[in-house]
Amino acid sequence: MSHIKDLDFTSQTDALILNPEENNDYQLLIKLKELPFVSIIDKIDSQVSELIKLKKPSRRFQPAELSEEVDLFFRDLDKEKYGVWVYYPWKNCLVHLLPEEDFVAVRTVRNKYKITEEEQQQLSHKKIGIIGLSVGQSVAISLAMERSFGELRIADFDILELGNMNRLRTSVTNIGVPKTTLVKREIAEIDPFLKVTVFDSGLTEENMDSFFTDNGNLDLLIEECDNIKVKIESRLKARSLGIPVIMDTSDRGLVDIERFDLEEKRPIFHGLLSKFGSEEEVLGNLEELKTSVLMSILEYENISSRGKYSLMELGKTISSWPQLGSSVIMGGAMCSHFARKILTEQEVNSGRAYIDLDQYFNTDNES
Repeated sequence: MSHIKDLDFTSQTDALILNPEENNDYQLLIKLKELPFVSIIDKIDSQVSELIKLKKPSRRFQPAELSEEVDLFFRDLDKEKYGVWVYYPWKNCLVHLLPEEDFVAVRTVRNKYKITEEEQQQLSHKKIGIIGLSVGQSVAISLAMERSFGELRIADFDILELGNMNRLRTSVTNIGVPKTTLVKREIAEIDPFLKVTVFDSGLTEENMDSFFTDNGNLDLLIEECDNIKVKIESRLKARSLGIPVIMDTSDRGLVDIERFDLEEKRPIFHGLLSKFGSEEEVLGNLEELKTSVLMSILEYENISSRGKYSLMELGKTISSWPQLGSSVIMGGAMCSHFARKILTEQEVNSGRAYIDLDQYFNTDNES
C-alpha cells in the first residue's frame, strides 16, 4: 500500500484539488481512498440538491421529489467522477465537491442581492493584501465567506501562541503554527478554489515589491500590523501605486480609510504625522519619535478610557496592546464591508469613523 509520504501532496498549507476525469488525478484519488487514515466526506447528493433548487427557485420541492431529481441528475453520470475531490493533508481528509462553477454558484447564492451577480463577478478578479493576522484573520475569513476576492496576499511572521487565542478563532492544536498557515488552511476549507498567497516573513523591504505587484498590483491593502515602520512604509508604497488602504484599531470601532486610488497626493494617516516633519523625516527619526507617532496615529485623545489605561500599563503589567475577540471580529466585518464597497466602485470617502457601540447604550461607558 502507498504511504502518504510517497504521494505528491506533501504541502501542509495547500489543498489538493483532484479532477477525476483526468487519469492521473483519478489514480491518486483511488490511492487516497485506500489509505486507512484518510477520512472521506462524500455529501455530493446534498450539494446537487442545492444546485437543483438554485436552478428552479420558484419550485418548492418535497423531500421525495428532490431525491428523485438528484437520482435523475446522476442517471447518465459516474457519480464518483463528477465534480472534484479535495484532499486536505493537514486533516487527512478527502471531500467530494461540485465542479468549481457550480460550487461557487451554490456557495454564494445567499449573497444575492446584497451583492449583485455583476459585483460578485467583479470581486472575483480583485487582489487584496492583508498585513497582520490578528484583526487581519477576521478580515480574511469575512472576505473569503463573501467571496470578495480572486487572490488574497497575507503577510505575518508570527506563530500562534496561547495568548493570541482571546481574539483568533482557532484550536489549541494549532499552537506553534504560523498564522499565515492557519489563515490559508481555513480559507481552503471554506473554498478551495480561492487563491491565497503567503508571505510568512511578514512584510519586509525584500518582499514588499512582490507583495504589492507580483502578477498584477493589489487593488486594496488592509493594514493591521503592530510595526509602526511597516505601517508607514506600506502606506507610502500603496500611495505610490494608487492603492487604497483600510485599517481598524480594535478600539471604539475605529475604521480608517485612505483613498490613494482617488487622491494620489493625499498625506498618509490624513496628515496626522505632519507635525513631526516630512514623511521621510518621520521615517528617519522613527526610533526617537516612535511613541509620539503612535499616539498621533491612534489620536490619543479619542482612545477609550480603558484603552488609555492599557497604554499606561504597557511594559509594566502588560507586554502588548490588548485586543478583545469581540472588537477584532467586529473590525474584521467592518473592513470586509468597506473593502467590498471600494472594490465594487461604490462611494467611499477617505477619513476615519468610530462605530462605538458603547455610546448607544447605558454601558459602563468604556469610551
